[in-house]
Amino acid sequence: MAVIGAAEASDSQYSDAESLGRALAEAGAAVVCGGYGGVMEAVARGAAEAGGLTVGILRGMRAGDANPWIRVPLPTGLGEARNALVVAGAESAVAVGGEWGTLSEIALAKKMGLDVGTLGVPPAEGLGLPALPDPGTAALWALERAAAYREGG
Repeated sequence: MAVIGAAEASDSQYSDAESLGRALAEAGAAVVCGGYGGVMEAVARGAAEAGGLTVGILRGMRAGDANPWIRVPLPTGLGEARNALVVAGAESAVAVGGEWGTLSEIALAKKMGLDVGTLGVPPAEGLGLPALPDPGTAALWALERAAAYREGG
C-alpha cells in the first residue's frame, strides 16, 4: 500500500499515519512511501513497530537520508519525479494531508488505475476521493481496494 502525505505533518496527521501504518502491517501489507519525514516517517514507524516491511522511494541518491523506520530505502536520484514510483509500487493509496507533492501522487495513482482515499483533511477539495474516517477504516479500505486491483477490478 502506498501512503502519501505531508513532509511536515501536524500532530493529528502524524498520529493518523502512524496508526494506519500499524494497521496495514498487522494485516500483512508492505508500506511504500517517500521515505522522509512527516507522514512518511509516521506511517513507516507504525508499520515497522508492528513488524511490517517499509519501503522508502527516495528522491536523492543517499539511502542514509531515509527516516530510521524505512527498512528498504531505494535511492532514485529522480527528485520529485520519484512520486511516480511511490504509487507505481502499490495496489492502492491513502493520502494523509499533504500539498502539491501529494496531489501529484494522487494524480499519478489515478492515471495508473489505483484507488486513492483520503484520511483527515485532503490536500484539496473536490477531488471526488473517498474520505476515510479513521486509520482502521482506511487500512481496511486500502486492503480491499488492493485485492480488487489484483483481481483486475
